[in-house]
Amino acid sequence: MVRITYSGRQLMRAAQRFEEGLLDKVSDIVYETARLIKSQAQALAPVDDSGLKDSIEMKMLGKYNAEVTVGANYAIWVEFGTGIYAQGPGGSRAKKIPWVYYSEKLGHWVTSSGNRAQPFWGPAFDAGGEYFKTEMRRLGL
Repeated sequence: MVRITYSGRQLMRAAQRFEEGLLDKVSDIVYETARLIKSQAQALAPVDDSGLKDSIEMKMLGKYNAEVTVGANYAIWVEFGTGIYAQGPGGSRAKKIPWVYYSEKLGHWVTSSGNRAQPFWGPAFDAGGEYFKTEMRRLGL
């Protein structure tokens, strides 16, 4: 029979090393989750002038906290659609459909009933959540 004995001090050192290693792995998972959300959102974002795609950013706010943001002010309309095609909370709230606006890009007036939703954020967030849960389960957490 093999007998292994740890003194209180040895056991505490071993536990600290285990804890530090575990916390480093959790930090890596947080980073990789944020990176995945950012890359998925950029891959799924529709590209007209790359403004939406380029506005998606990620930053670490410490070892265990990350932030992924979308800076384009029109991102919500891309994600949920507009006019008769609006989805999500509240659906369409347009007062007048169709509507007319002047497009600087096209150089003329445009009539629209809205644009269909092109979800990029929700699917990216869901993929990140699944990755995070899977990796944390692997660590036994």
